[in-house]
Amino acid sequence: MTIGENLGRPDCAIPTCGLEWITTRQPIVLEHWPAQTADGGAFTSIGVWRGPYAPLEYQGQTYGLRVHEFRKFAAVPRLSGRHFEAALEIHEAETPDLDLLAANGWSLVDPVPVTGDPISYRSFIQRARAEFMVAKGVYVDTRSGWFSDRSVCFLASAKPVLAQDTGLGDLYPIGRGLLTFTTLDEALEGVEQIERDYELQARAARALAEEHFDSDIVLKRLLEQLGVD
Repeated sequence: MTIGENLGRPDCAIPTCGLEWITTRQPIVLEHWPAQTADGGAFTSIGVWRGPYAPLEYQGQTYGLRVHEFRKFAAVPRLSGRHFEAALEIHEAETPDLDLLAANGWSLVDPVPVTGDPISYRSFIQRARAEFMVAKGVYVDTRSGWFSDRSVCFLASAKPVLAQDTGLGDLYPIGRGLLTFTTLDEALEGVEQIERDYELQARAARALAEEHFDSDIVLKRLLEQLGVD
Protein backbone atom coordinates (compact mmCIF):
# COMPACT_ATOMS: atom_id res chain seq x y z
CA MET A 1 0.00 0.00 0.00
CA THR A 2 1.12 3.57 -0.57
CA ILE A 3 -0.04 7.14 -0.01
CA GLY A 4 1.58 8.08 -3.32
CA GLU A 5 -1.79 8.10 -5.03
CA ASN A 6 -0.44 8.41 -8.58
CA LEU A 7 1.71 5.30 -8.35
CA GLY A 8 1.01 3.09 -11.33
CA ARG A 9 -0.30 5.93 -13.51
CA PRO A 10 1.47 6.68 -16.81
CA ASP A 11 2.76 10.11 -15.73
CA CYS A 12 4.19 8.89 -12.41
CA ALA A 13 7.90 8.06 -12.66
CA ILE A 14 8.04 5.77 -9.61
CA PRO A 15 8.61 2.15 -10.71
CA THR A 16 5.96 -0.32 -9.59
CA CYS A 17 8.50 -3.17 -9.52
CA GLY A 18 5.85 -5.40 -11.04
CA LEU A 19 3.55 -5.08 -8.05
CA GLU A 20 -0.10 -4.04 -8.00
CA TRP A 21 -0.20 -1.19 -5.51
CA ILE A 22 -3.19 -0.22 -3.41
CA THR A 23 -3.21 3.55 -3.02
CA THR A 24 -4.87 5.41 -0.19
CA ARG A 25 -5.02 8.94 1.14
CA GLN A 26 -4.27 10.16 4.64
CA PRO A 27 -7.22 9.69 7.02
CA ILE A 28 -8.11 12.14 9.78
CA VAL A 29 -10.56 11.83 12.69
CA LEU A 30 -12.41 15.10 12.17
CA GLU A 31 -13.86 15.34 15.67
CA HIS A 32 -10.32 15.76 17.01
CA TRP A 33 -9.56 18.51 14.48
CA PRO A 34 -12.37 21.07 14.60
CA ALA A 35 -12.44 24.13 12.35
CA GLN A 36 -10.64 27.02 14.02
CA THR A 37 -11.17 30.65 13.04
CA ALA A 38 -7.95 32.44 12.15
CA ASP A 39 -7.23 35.70 13.93
CA GLY A 40 -4.00 36.83 12.33
CA GLY A 41 -1.51 33.99 12.27
CA ALA A 42 1.16 33.07 9.76
CA PHE A 43 1.60 30.96 6.66
CA THR A 44 3.17 28.02 8.45
CA SER A 45 5.48 25.15 7.54
CA ILE A 46 6.51 22.16 9.63
CA GLY A 47 9.31 19.93 8.45
CA VAL A 48 12.84 18.60 8.40
CA TRP A 49 15.42 20.51 6.36
CA ARG A 50 17.44 17.50 5.24
CA GLY A 51 16.39 14.31 7.01
CA PRO A 52 18.32 11.03 7.17
CA TYR A 53 18.32 10.28 3.44
CA ALA A 54 20.62 11.28 0.61
CA PRO A 55 19.31 12.36 -2.81
CA LEU A 56 18.23 9.43 -5.00
CA GLU A 57 19.48 8.66 -8.50
CA TYR A 58 17.31 6.69 -10.91
CA GLN A 59 17.63 6.32 -14.67
CA GLY A 60 20.04 9.22 -14.91
CA GLN A 61 17.98 11.67 -12.87
CA THR A 62 18.74 12.90 -9.35
CA TYR A 63 15.80 13.38 -7.01
CA GLY A 64 16.57 15.84 -4.24
CA LEU A 65 15.45 16.55 -0.69
CA ARG A 66 13.19 19.22 0.80
CA VAL A 67 16.17 21.54 1.28
CA HIS A 68 16.74 21.66 -2.48
CA GLU A 69 13.11 22.57 -3.11
CA PHE A 70 12.76 25.00 -0.21
CA ARG A 71 15.61 27.16 -1.47
CA LYS A 72 13.64 27.81 -4.67
CA PHE A 73 10.81 29.36 -2.66
CA ALA A 74 12.68 30.96 0.23
CA ALA A 75 11.87 34.44 -1.09
CA VAL A 76 8.09 34.07 -0.81
CA PRO A 77 7.75 35.91 2.55
CA ARG A 78 9.86 38.85 1.40
CA LEU A 79 8.18 39.15 -1.99
CA SER A 80 4.64 38.67 -0.70
CA GLY A 81 4.99 40.87 2.36
CA ARG A 82 3.13 38.27 4.44
CA HIS A 83 4.10 36.64 7.74
CA PHE A 84 5.70 33.19 7.29
CA GLU A 85 6.76 30.87 10.09
CA ALA A 86 8.52 27.49 10.00
CA ALA A 87 8.88 24.90 12.74
CA LEU A 88 11.96 23.57 11.04
CA GLU A 89 14.46 20.94 12.10
CA ILE A 90 17.61 22.52 10.71
CA HIS A 91 21.11 22.13 12.15
CA GLU A 92 22.79 25.26 13.49
CA ALA A 93 25.75 24.55 11.21
CA GLU A 94 23.56 25.22 8.14
CA THR A 95 24.68 28.84 8.26
CA PRO A 96 24.15 29.78 4.58
CA ASP A 97 20.60 28.39 4.62
CA LEU A 98 19.78 29.99 7.97
CA ASP A 99 21.01 33.30 6.58
CA LEU A 100 18.91 32.76 3.45
CA LEU A 101 15.76 32.17 5.49
CA ALA A 102 16.41 35.14 7.79
CA ALA A 103 17.12 37.48 4.87
CA ASN A 104 13.79 36.53 3.31
CA GLY A 105 11.70 37.10 6.42
CA TRP A 106 11.14 33.60 7.76
CA SER A 107 10.40 33.30 11.48
CA LEU A 108 11.91 30.03 12.71
CA VAL A 109 10.40 28.09 15.61
CA ASP A 110 11.96 25.26 17.58
CA PRO A 111 10.10 22.17 16.29
CA VAL A 112 10.63 20.11 19.46
CA PRO A 113 7.96 21.76 21.66
CA VAL A 114 5.68 22.20 18.66
CA THR A 115 5.64 18.50 17.74
CA GLY A 116 6.40 17.03 21.15
CA ASP A 117 2.84 15.91 21.90
CA PRO A 118 -0.49 15.79 20.04
CA ILE A 119 -2.04 18.76 21.87
CA SER A 120 0.90 21.09 21.19
CA TYR A 121 0.99 19.98 17.57
CA ARG A 122 -2.69 20.65 17.07
CA SER A 123 -2.48 24.01 18.82
CA PHE A 124 0.39 25.14 16.61
CA ILE A 125 -1.48 24.22 13.44
CA GLN A 126 -4.72 25.81 14.60
CA ARG A 127 -2.98 29.11 15.40
CA ALA A 128 -1.81 29.33 11.78
CA ARG A 129 -3.48 31.28 9.00
CA ALA A 130 -2.60 28.78 6.27
CA GLU A 131 -0.01 26.15 5.42
CA PHE A 132 2.84 26.68 2.98
CA MET A 133 3.93 23.16 2.07
CA VAL A 134 7.20 22.45 0.28
CA ALA A 135 7.69 18.78 -0.60
CA LYS A 136 10.77 16.65 -1.11
CA GLY A 137 12.10 16.72 -4.63
CA VAL A 138 11.49 13.02 -5.14
CA TYR A 139 7.77 13.50 -4.46
CA VAL A 140 7.56 16.47 -6.83
CA ASP A 141 9.64 15.29 -9.77
CA THR A 142 8.04 11.85 -9.91
CA ARG A 143 4.49 13.32 -9.76
CA SER A 144 3.82 10.85 -6.98
CA GLY A 145 0.54 12.31 -5.78
CA TRP A 146 1.95 12.44 -2.24
CA PHE A 147 0.01 14.68 0.14
CA SER A 148 1.15 15.32 3.69
CA ASP A 149 -0.77 14.21 6.77
CA ARG A 150 0.17 17.63 8.17
CA SER A 151 -1.62 19.29 5.28
CA VAL A 152 -4.74 17.26 6.05
CA CYS A 153 -4.62 18.57 9.62
CA PHE A 154 -4.47 22.13 8.31
CA LEU A 155 -7.43 21.53 5.99
CA ALA A 156 -9.54 20.02 8.77
CA SER A 157 -8.74 23.05 10.94
CA ALA A 158 -10.14 25.31 8.18
CA LYS A 159 -6.66 26.49 7.23
CA PRO A 160 -6.07 26.83 3.47
CA VAL A 161 -3.13 24.83 2.13
CA LEU A 162 -0.73 26.20 -0.48
CA ALA A 163 1.16 23.07 -1.56
CA GLN A 164 3.98 22.40 -3.97
CA ASP A 165 2.43 20.31 -6.71
CA THR A 166 3.15 16.58 -6.65
CA GLY A 167 0.49 15.76 -9.22
CA LEU A 168 -2.38 16.72 -6.93
CA GLY A 169 -4.54 18.16 -9.69
CA ASP A 170 -5.37 14.63 -10.86
CA LEU A 171 -6.67 13.77 -7.40
CA TYR A 172 -8.37 16.75 -5.78
CA PRO A 173 -10.17 19.95 -6.78
CA ILE A 174 -7.59 22.74 -6.82
CA GLY A 175 -8.17 26.45 -6.26
CA ARG A 176 -10.38 26.67 -3.20
CA GLY A 177 -9.02 25.47 0.13
CA LEU A 178 -6.16 23.66 -1.60
CA LEU A 179 -3.92 25.57 -4.02
CA THR A 180 -0.78 24.30 -5.72
CA PHE A 181 2.36 25.82 -7.18
CA THR A 182 5.36 24.76 -9.22
CA THR A 183 7.17 28.09 -9.62
CA LEU A 184 7.96 31.05 -7.41
CA ASP A 185 5.45 33.21 -9.28
CA GLU A 186 2.73 30.60 -8.80
CA ALA A 187 3.52 30.44 -5.09
CA LEU A 188 3.16 34.22 -4.80
CA GLU A 189 -0.11 34.15 -6.72
CA GLY A 190 -1.35 31.41 -4.40
CA VAL A 191 -0.65 33.57 -1.35
CA GLU A 192 -2.61 36.43 -2.86
CA GLN A 193 -5.48 34.13 -3.87
CA ILE A 194 -5.81 32.97 -0.28
CA GLU A 195 -5.74 36.51 1.05
CA ARG A 196 -8.21 37.91 -1.50
CA ASP A 197 -11.06 35.86 -0.05
CA TYR A 198 -9.71 34.24 3.06
CA GLU A 199 -13.07 33.23 4.55
CA LEU A 200 -14.08 31.39 1.37
CA GLN A 201 -10.72 29.62 1.24
CA ALA A 202 -10.99 28.62 4.91
CA ARG A 203 -14.49 27.16 4.48
CA ALA A 204 -13.38 25.30 1.37
CA ALA A 205 -10.40 23.84 3.26
CA ARG A 206 -12.67 22.29 5.89
CA ALA A 207 -15.05 21.02 3.20
CA LEU A 208 -12.15 19.30 1.41
CA ALA A 209 -11.15 17.53 4.61
CA GLU A 210 -14.70 16.36 5.18
CA GLU A 211 -15.16 15.10 1.62
CA HIS A 212 -11.78 13.53 0.91
CA PHE A 213 -9.97 12.71 4.18
CA ASP A 214 -12.59 11.81 6.80
CA SER A 215 -11.28 8.63 8.42
CA ASP A 216 -14.71 6.99 8.23
CA ILE A 217 -14.64 7.34 4.44
CA VAL A 218 -10.93 6.69 3.81
CA LEU A 219 -10.58 3.65 6.05
CA LYS A 220 -13.83 2.09 4.86
CA ARG A 221 -12.61 2.37 1.27
CA LEU A 222 -9.21 0.95 2.21
CA LEU A 223 -10.74 -2.05 3.96
CA GLU A 224 -12.91 -2.69 0.91
CA GLN A 225 -9.82 -2.58 -1.32
CA LEU A 226 -8.13 -5.08 0.99
CA GLY A 227 -11.15 -7.38 0.93
CA VAL A 228 -11.76 -6.99 4.66
CA ASP A 229 -15.42 -7.11 5.80
